[in-house]
Amino acid sequence: MRRLITCLIFLGLLSSSVTYASIFGQVHGVVHDPQHRPIAGVHIELRAAHSAFTKTALTSQDGSFSIPAVPLGDYVVTVSQIGFANVRQVLTLASDTSPVLHFELQLGAVQQAVTVTTDTNTANVNTVTPTALISRQDIALTPGADRTNSMAMITDYVPGAYMTHDMLHMRGGHQVSWLIDGVQIPNTNIASNLGAQIDPKDIDYIEVQRGSYTSDVGDRTYGVFNVVPRTGFERNREAELVLSAGNFFQTNDQINFGDHTEKFAYYASLNGNRSDYGLAPPVSQVLHDASNGYGGFASFIYNRTPKDQFRLVTQLRQDYFQIPYDPDPNSFENQQYDSSGLRDGQHETDGTAAFSWLRTFNPSTVLQVSPFFHYNKADYESNPNDVPVATTVNRSSTYGGGQASITTQIARNSLQAGFYSFGQHDDYLFGAIFNDGSGSPNFSTPDSASGGVIEEYVSDNYKATSWLTLIAGLRQTHFQGQFIENETDPRFGVAVRIPKLNWVFRGFYGHFYQPPPLLTAKGPIVQFAQANNTDFVSLHGERDEEHQFGVQIPFKGWLLDADTFKTRINNFLDHSNVGNSSIYFPVTVDGALVRAWELSLRSPRLWHFGQAHLAYSNQIAEQRGNITGGLVCTPIGDPSCDAGFDYSPVDHDQRNTLNLGFNATLPFRTTASTNVYYGSGFHNGNPDPNTPYPNDYLPQHTTFDLSIGHSFGENLTASVTATNVANRRVLLDNSLTFGGFHYNDPREIYGEVRYRFHY
Repeated sequence: MRRLITCLIFLGLLSSSVTYASIFGQVHGVVHDPQHRPIAGVHIELRAAHSAFTKTALTSQDGSFSIPAVPLGDYVVTVSQIGFANVRQVLTLASDTSPVLHFELQLGAVQQAVTVTTDTNTANVNTVTPTALISRQDIALTPGADRTNSMAMITDYVPGAYMTHDMLHMRGGHQVSWLIDGVQIPNTNIASNLGAQIDPKDIDYIEVQRGSYTSDVGDRTYGVFNVVPRTGFERNREAELVLSAGNFFQTNDQINFGDHTEKFAYYASLNGNRSDYGLAPPVSQVLHDASNGYGGFASFIYNRTPKDQFRLVTQLRQDYFQIPYDPDPNSFENQQYDSSGLRDGQHETDGTAAFSWLRTFNPSTVLQVSPFFHYNKADYESNPNDVPVATTVNRSSTYGGGQASITTQIARNSLQAGFYSFGQHDDYLFGAIFNDGSGSPNFSTPDSASGGVIEEYVSDNYKATSWLTLIAGLRQTHFQGQFIENETDPRFGVAVRIPKLNWVFRGFYGHFYQPPPLLTAKGPIVQFAQANNTDFVSLHGERDEEHQFGVQIPFKGWLLDADTFKTRINNFLDHSNVGNSSIYFPVTVDGALVRAWELSLRSPRLWHFGQAHLAYSNQIAEQRGNITGGLVCTPIGDPSCDAGFDYSPVDHDQRNTLNLGFNATLPFRTTASTNVYYGSGFHNGNPDPNTPYPNDYLPQHTTFDLSIGHSFGENLTASVTATNVANRRVLLDNSLTFGGFHYNDPREIYGEVRYRFHY
């Protein structure tokens, strides 16, 4: 098996076959005069809206131009030619798209300029994937979003995304993909980590894709987070110091610095955070709930020649979380899961390095090769005197591999072919000390597992006309661990723009495969499981079938995006516990079905000072059948182990989720931002009328967040933020994970200072 890992890493490093949801797109265009005659030699400048990043091109004899390998984000395109008026157009570029721009130059003086008032909130006919693009300005303004372990940048802007039992859920599941600088960072372990993949303060843009993925996007059906990190192009030997302090003795601090020349740019940061409130507690009090962490991040870009670019991103984090508990051993919660005697904690380490080489052969053909390394560790450790059982569940995962791609434009076809591979080795330690007087023998059992994934894909984005885009692709996956699985997944989509209305309708049908965790069990851990009427069976990969239909409606700068989808799932990946313990295992369930209506709305600048955003989801997430992998009920065939084949809601099913926010830039250098969150309640109740929660669903909950900031000159900014201002507390979830039940977050108030300086 180790030989397999070595082979996979070698193939990943040397193969040269576009990346998983590359952060890059291409910009094409045509320039003509008022008589629609092409103009050659026109200078095209594409400049980032919020940094000094630029790319240039000249039009050919037919008036056309192409600018390849442009990172996703907001841009201003300036078209200039002697004897004609300059033209500027605002452009928002999504990943893996190739928009075609049309410019008509008017005769006029050189110094004259015409600004095309195209709003960034326009319907996109170049893709069938619903996306939300969140910038670093959005993250800085959104209440609580820039804290190290916050997911507000996603939950506040993305339909169907919410936090429950300390994990980000989206579209009915946990499994999501994080791509940093266009490189997917593999993590096959479900829900064992609590720390965030990247500090939000290090993000320039994050593009969130939800379903309808092209074949260059692989395993994680529920959400793809495509991160463009800060690069230094927005800096001129400038540093920023971020300091904060608030209740629960919290602080969240960072120092970052960056600079750029014409060929080289760098950005680096160091951060640290701590608080007496970390994880969602099982009761409304906050006990044994401290968290702390520190880390560093760096990004480097070197344009060796106009055709060769080298990119490197790297980060290292260390986090610690105390596991909260319910102090009353006689409470209703502790009769289900007794956490009163536990004093547990979790240590986490995460390190990533990804290198990319971009080779531009011509304006339409780009090669990208990206070797990567990822190390992830999560150690759940107990006090040896914990009652009734002191458990230890330690895991470390090492991934090494690479991805490579070739993208080209032939006529109206944007063609992609790609390769992705990694080898993985996991080490485990399972232990238990029985302090319950049962006489059960203590144990501490090490274990390990190895495996790997090889994936290839081809994809075509065919621009039939200016109003019709067709996509088709095929993705093949080979997984090898304790067993071998092969899967070939087709995907098809169409996007149609209605003339004059400019509404864009889109439809999609596709299949997905998610490789399973490399989880094994043996010896005393299996015996302990069997004593609790469970046994261990190897997990197999999840297979999903998705149907989706959506529409984008632009109106006077507003953009409404609505979609409905249905995902049928075989071997649904979820999680469970060993009996009444905190030994935490992933499982697969025979089947699941997720259906939803989703709605997002972004406004233009309203009243010259602010923008509104709304995200709403009406979702039904259900499962059926028995547990098929992980900890299965035994003896198999016993009537008590038969869950039947009727669908029933999963524990994180929440029918209605709404976020409504507004980010305002006020007079006198003042900013104000709000967000209202509403959840109708998760399916964690108890139909028994004699219990404290006598309904199928737990209580609905609404919270309100507020942030107010002020700039003192050009270099100093101060803000005050309050989340859950009304301090409304409800039982959010009663899944037995990380300390048992979970109340929502209490009111948190903190002040933050940002100071920018040159070095």
